[in-house]
Formats: sequence, C-alpha cells, structure tokens
Amino acid sequence: MNSIGQENFRYLRQTSGRAIGGLGIYYMGQWYGGQSVPMAGIAAVGIVPEYRGTGAAYELLKQMLAELHTQGVPISTLYPATQKLYRKVGYEQGGSYCRWEIPAASIHLCDRHLPMTRVTPVHYATFQDIYDQQAQSTNGHLARHQGIWERVVEPAKEQAIYAYLIGTEDQPEGYAIFTQKQEPDGFMISIKDWVVLTPAALRRFWTFFADHRSQIDRVRWFSSPLDSLTLLLPEQTAKLNFQQRWMLRIVDVPKALEKRGYPPEIETELHLEVRDDLLPQNNGKFILKVSQGRGEVAKGGNGALQLDIRSLVPLYTGLFPPYQLQKSGHLEATTDALLRAKQLFSTSHPWMPDFF
Repeated sequence: MNSIGQENFRYLRQTSGRAIGGLGIYYMGQWYGGQSVPMAGIAAVGIVPEYRGTGAAYELLKQMLAELHTQGVPISTLYPATQKLYRKVGYEQGGSYCRWEIPAASIHLCDRHLPMTRVTPVHYATFQDIYDQQAQSTNGHLARHQGIWERVVEPAKEQAIYAYLIGTEDQPEGYAIFTQKQEPDGFMISIKDWVVLTPAALRRFWTFFADHRSQIDRVRWFSSPLDSLTLLLPEQTAKLNFQQRWMLRIVDVPKALEKRGYPPEIETELHLEVRDDLLPQNNGKFILKVSQGRGEVAKGGNGALQLDIRSLVPLYTGLFPPYQLQKSGHLEATTDALLRAKQLFSTSHPWMPDFF
C-alpha cells in the first residue's frame, strides 16, 4: 500500500459495499527496442476465499483493463499465480525471470584494474542513471517505479545490504547490490541488482565475487536464460536453477506498436489483423509503418498477418520469432509478412530482474 499508493488500488465490491477482491497498479514503463513503453504493472491480485471460482477475479481484471484503455496505457505486465485466469482476459507469456547460481571457488577470474567503491547509505538515486543505461538496451527491463527501487535497496528484516560502484565515482561502469546469508548448505551471496556497462566492468564484477571464495560458497543472481555474464567464465559452472515467465497484455494495439522502438535501419510496413474479445477497440486491421526506428499505425490494410490479442504478446516482446509462432498455431501470415515481422520484432530475449 505504501509503495504503490492507496489511490492505485482497485477493489471489487458487493452492492452492500463489502470488498471481495482487489489489486494494485504500478504505473511505470517497460523497455522495448530502445524505447520505454508506458506500462501498468499489476500486483497483489486477491479474491476472498468464499468468492473464488465465481468469476469475481475475471470481473475485477476486466474492469481494470477497461480503465487502463481509457487512460491510454498501452501495455500491462504481471507475474501470474495461474496462467488460466490471466489468459482469459488477454495476457500471455512475454519474457523471462531467471535465477542463476555459481560456486564462488569456480569463478577463477582476476582483474582488479577498476576500483570497487562502497556506497553507504544505499539509496537508489545513486544507481538509477547507471541502471537506465543498461535497461534501455534490454527488452523487458522496467523503467522502474519508486516502489520497485525501494525493494531493491531496502534489506529484509535483520539483513545487511551492500552496494558497490564499479569504476570511479565520477565515471561508474556498473554496480552490484547484494546481501549475504547462511543457508543449510553454506554461505550465499545473493545479488539483488547488477549492471555492467563495459568489458572491464564485467571482469571486475566477477573478480570481486571470486575474492569472497574463502568465506562464501555460492553466488546467486538474476539474469536472462541466455546470460552473457557467463560467457566470460572459464568453465560452465554457472547453473540456471529457477525460471519463470511473466505475462503481458496489449491494452491498446496502436499505442503499443507506436511506443516501442524498432531497428533503425529497417524501413517497412506490416499489415496486421487483430482479434480481441475483451476490448473491441483493438479489433480490426492495422498498418504498422516503421521508419528510423519508430512506428506509426493506421487503420486498414490487407491483414497479411492475423492473430489474436494474446498471440500478439510474444511477437511484440520478442519472446518467440514469428516463424515459431506460426508453427505453433498462434498466427497466420503470408511469407512476406513473416519476413517483415521477423525484421521488426526478432531482437534480444526479453527478461527482467524484478519481481512484483
């Protein structure tokens, strides 16, 4: 309630006034193609036990999405407790949330050319600009809400938090924010947030955590399922030990397509036909014209690429290329439309390190 603000909660009530369900909305952004797309992050969805299975959650989400469309919010993202409910209202898998782990003694890197500068007290303003430099080039990363930042820099109860800038204070090349704790099978460093902007910062990052090996058994961090951090390691000792996919909903088709970025060297147009059973404003044929990295959308066209609102999500985020979506029955398209869609949407794998 304190992080989101009471004004950003929505409640479903009986006619008597009793609240039987509710949810919270983080108004923030999500990066796609180098542009931050305004996004509503949905959290704390709950229905009282005696009203579960009655359609109350569906009604709550339906009304929330209608409000977001009226507000002009292009997309919405959430972590599902169950996919079935959210798919009913048009959400689909959009990207990854993955946890990696490595034995500290196996890192075997030694490059201390860059300084590591301890930051205290730990306040997110120190790291925000550095984070934004990495986020804007990573599909799926959040343009973080203050409440998300507070979760990054505030430790759990009775737990210390450590933060270091990589490089000089006036020209940082990255950072690491982490905690240390004892688990049943040894001592663990858990990296809550990290950024590396240069090859030198990446080498210093791994050297710093390798230097903990006499006391720390394992290092844990969140990254992409294909993590470029691990490419520098001498052996394949880093293991992916948890993976979940977050879900996204296209709330306003034209705005969502216009707000994201595209490869700047591509000039083309893609004709789409979209079906949306919940928000009829999204139904119909659209022409997406892309030039100099930006898109413009107009009604009309020949509908050469046909799909429903859910199937548009993994295409939009880049989770799956259009050829795979066609093979799995998520879209129908001409050969030319498939090629154009690949040029526009098949970029880096979408992921984020944040859970909400």
